[in-house]
Amino acid sequence: MFKENFHTHTKYCDGKNTVEEMVESAYKLGFTALGFSGHSYLDFACDWCMTREDTEKYKNEINTFKQQYKGKMDIYCGTELDCYSDTVNPADFDFTIGSVHYIKAGNEYLPVDSSIDEQKKAADKYFGGSLIEYAVAYFDIVANVLDMTGADIIGHFDLVTKFNENDIYFNTKDTRYISAWKKAVDKLIEYKKPFEINTGAIARGVRKTPYPAMDIAKYIDSKGGYFIVTSDCHNCNMLDFGFEEAYSNYSDFRIVSFSDIMRNK
Repeated sequence: MFKENFHTHTKYCDGKNTVEEMVESAYKLGFTALGFSGHSYLDFACDWCMTREDTEKYKNEINTFKQQYKGKMDIYCGTELDCYSDTVNPADFDFTIGSVHYIKAGNEYLPVDSSIDEQKKAADKYFGGSLIEYAVAYFDIVANVLDMTGADIIGHFDLVTKFNENDIYFNTKDTRYISAWKKAVDKLIEYKKPFEINTGAIARGVRKTPYPAMDIAKYIDSKGGYFIVTSDCHNCNMLDFGFEEAYSNYSDFRIVSFSDIMRNK
């Protein structure tokens, strides 16, 4: 198990803790590396993303801790790019995560991970009331997330299932759903970028299993894909939440150290 996490959020966006609190917690856990990934600025209204002004403060503060912990723990300044974060320059960061948090329909941005009610509302308005068709539209965007962001990591691949534990709202065995995520994997796999095994929704009590679902992970693996483990941490007490189970349950797949990738970047 690699003692590192490259998906962490602070008070600069929607996290609960300061940069310092995150760093101190990671060091106490024996981490060898910690990557910050604050939500990047979005042009449209968004209260969970960093502002332009705070983004500069965020980078400066993290760089300070990089120096303080040099030789003790590697610290990286990254950002989680939404596919619509077109005002952000990835070159300004050590690494980036590419994620899809919205489906764009017309001029409207439909949130994917805010609530099941929002998903149903969007499905009713734009997809004939079908959450399957809503999910298909989501994966159509996921397929292009690296084209749109140029990111280093593929974030929470099947986030659309956040509120669908045990297929309570839509059937993930539906052939339309399976075809959509396979199409996305087939395109993304060509980039040779790592997919997350992301325990964040478990930490927040809305799921019992990580992203991606096991059948998706098996398909990614069969195509030669590989993974990193993250906790999508919004609370310093959850930095390695669910890591032991994730490493155990996904042990048949290739899991790598992202800090090794960073050193060879």
